[in-house]
Amino acid sequence: MLSFTEENYLKAIYKIYEKEKDVASTNAIAERMSTTAASVTDMMKKLAAKNLVIYEKYKGTRLSPTGHQIATTLIRKHRLWETFLVEKLDFSWEEVHIIAEQLEHIDSDKLIERLDDYLDRPKYDPHGDPIPNAEGKYTLREQIALNQLYKGDKGVLIGVKNHDDQFLSYLNDLKIGLGTKLEIIDKVMYDKSIKVKIDDQGPVLLTEKVSRNLFLKKTNQN
Repeated sequence: MLSFTEENYLKAIYKIYEKEKDVASTNAIAERMSTTAASVTDMMKKLAAKNLVIYEKYKGTRLSPTGHQIATTLIRKHRLWETFLVEKLDFSWEEVHIIAEQLEHIDSDKLIERLDDYLDRPKYDPHGDPIPNAEGKYTLREQIALNQLYKGDKGVLIGVKNHDDQFLSYLNDLKIGLGTKLEIIDKVMYDKSIKVKIDDQGPVLLTEKVSRNLFLKKTNQN
């Protein structure tokens, strides 16, 4: 049995690799876990002794096959619980992350299999992230960040990179959610802000910080 903290470290390493496509540095893990580099080093040694990570001093850490399987299972449970909370209990997408962080540690394969079946085996969670199946495989789809599109481009929002509750609440205020249609009206060269048309509403100016966290599926061809 692993502690919740050990499981959270494995998931943090997975998330860093998912983003950077490289080994997780001690500093990157420390930042994600809100702890010190010394604490991370101690934990990496502990997890390495359990054959869950491959840790090389000054070079970083990567998951072992067993560690990767555990991390993938945690992410599967987390995203299924988020989906359940939104679809069946009417939570909003900015409310579910912290609750799912607690529920993901429930150790019952039978429960998760039944939850997956009850939800009709969803492929994506309420934030647009892929949900691994029981074998750890997930479905990727073509997507592009809003800030990489050009004037005249159109798309549908299919995911968000930032799951922070304040960011998601901000999107709610703008009436932006998964499935929202966006059209690039103009791009400001000075600060990289983007003027977009949201569904049938008037144009809204989005900062570059916001636009790089929105993933779209393009609906027009250049």
